[in-house]
Amino acid sequence: MIEVHHLENSRSQRVIWLLEELSVDYKVITYRRDPKTMLAPASLKQVHPLGKSPVIVDTESDDVVAESGAIIEYLLERFDDGQLLPAAGTEERRRYRFWLHHAEGSAMPPLVMSLVFSRLDKPPVPALIRPIARLLASGVKSKFLDPQIQDLLSFWENACGEHAWLAGEAFSGADIQMSFPLLALEGQGRLADHPRLTDLLARMRNRPAYQRAVEQGGEFSMAE
Repeated sequence: MIEVHHLENSRSQRVIWLLEELSVDYKVITYRRDPKTMLAPASLKQVHPLGKSPVIVDTESDDVVAESGAIIEYLLERFDDGQLLPAAGTEERRRYRFWLHHAEGSAMPPLVMSLVFSRLDKPPVPALIRPIARLLASGVKSKFLDPQIQDLLSFWENACGEHAWLAGEAFSGADIQMSFPLLALEGQGRLADHPRLTDLLARMRNRPAYQRAVEQGGEFSMAE
């Protein structure tokens, strides 16, 4: 069995979805965020020293695996029958590898930074410095982060016109990995002018395994 240590409204929703796609027996252990800091509880450090989610435990081997990409690779190597992992040496496998790493390596950093800066004028930031923080955040977002995010959206929109799914004509683990930044940007209202991305996300949501995963762990949202 796979234990999924799931932090509410987090990247771990993708892991639950993948397990549903693979029809693997799993158990969800849910953790709640601190309502003031929105951080994970300290109890997650009992599972992995970094105390972050997602983390899985393979109860058959006692393997503990952290990081979304590493978890997806571990689960596909362990359980996939060729449906979600393109064959080695193919162009689909190359694209799969790119999107698997792109999601966290290039896509998420500006999205997370944008979220952080959007909260600089809110508690717990002291009220006295919030006006300065608001000006700083506005400048960084408009001059630095928003152009980066727009470049990402344009790149993804164009890529969606090449194949049915990101790695090729077949749905793969790369689509699961990329669902997180897509959901994050949808929550910020940034997909409205990108019909191919909107369609891609809609087709992801229409998958029965995705719907079962939402029932188990909820759907992620990164509203600013």
